[in-house]
Amino acid sequence: MKVAIVGASGAVGQEFLKVLDERNFPIDELLLFGSSRSAGREYTFRGKPITVKELKHNDDFKGVDIAFTSAGAGISKEFAETITRYGAIMIDNSSAFRMDEEVPLVVPEVNGDDAFVRPRGIIANPNCTTIQMVVALNAIESLSHIKRVHVATYQAASGAGASAMAELRKQYEQIVAGETPTVEKFFFQLAYNLIPQVDVFTDNLYTKEEMKMFHETRKIMHSDIAVSATCVRVPVMRAHSEAIWIETERPVSVSEAREAFAHAKGVVLEDDPGNRVYPMPLNKAGNDPVYVGRVRSDISNPNGLSFWTVSDQIKKGAALNAVQIAEYLLEHSKLQSRE
Repeated sequence: MKVAIVGASGAVGQEFLKVLDERNFPIDELLLFGSSRSAGREYTFRGKPITVKELKHNDDFKGVDIAFTSAGAGISKEFAETITRYGAIMIDNSSAFRMDEEVPLVVPEVNGDDAFVRPRGIIANPNCTTIQMVVALNAIESLSHIKRVHVATYQAASGAGASAMAELRKQYEQIVAGETPTVEKFFFQLAYNLIPQVDVFTDNLYTKEEMKMFHETRKIMHSDIAVSATCVRVPVMRAHSEAIWIETERPVSVSEAREAFAHAKGVVLEDDPGNRVYPMPLNKAGNDPVYVGRVRSDISNPNGLSFWTVSDQIKKGAALNAVQIAEYLLEHSKLQSRE
């Protein structure tokens, strides 16, 4: 198994290295690629040093089985043909191909089989907020079709990359020192603040991030589900949170919902409000699952439920989901060959 990581020096690229090692993903040879600025850097994987190569239009991907790409939509579009030319499966973490009809958009717990139909040799990794939400929604969809979703996200600085995390730390240090905080990565100061805008606004006054949740959820779940989102950047270092309200075709009781969450793949239920047990980003950063708590009936809607989710968007929202797609392909290819 020959594997490549494009964008190896970025936050998600570094997480790829950790996740592949943690999950003992079968790798005989690992190639790392980056920009001219990153080329020459050395990283250790399973005790062996690997030097980052500059990404170029050449034959470097000949013999590569799987290429995990996380270098931005522009790079993914420019190099997709180069990466897939010799048969490599490109699992792309950018927004470049998510809504392309010839590219499956995959969350393995929800629509893993979609990964096997990839005319362009590309599989898209959804947006981090969408991944987290659909893993939870899928548990309820198995009980009753979800007609409508309202969601408010509480998105950590890490969703904007390693430099954004560094800026948040620096802002707190500057404020404590009585200095004017540096504001470069976000629209406004994030420390001691909330910013009700993630990405740019579209013509309908929703942001691109909010519209991603609408379109991507429908594609992943093969559903007419309607999603209305408000995405907010919060001064949390890592792990996104979401407050979710859903309307189902029939009433789903709290006990039914809790049972479904408790047995859903990729979900951990932490829901004991009497003892203040519910997930929080502070202690969920670095973990794999989507955590669910605060499950309750929506008192404004007889067919409604409300719940809270937390998940590490660099892991499940990015690198982990991509690696799980590759694992799904390998495992189910083996099953099919045995059959």
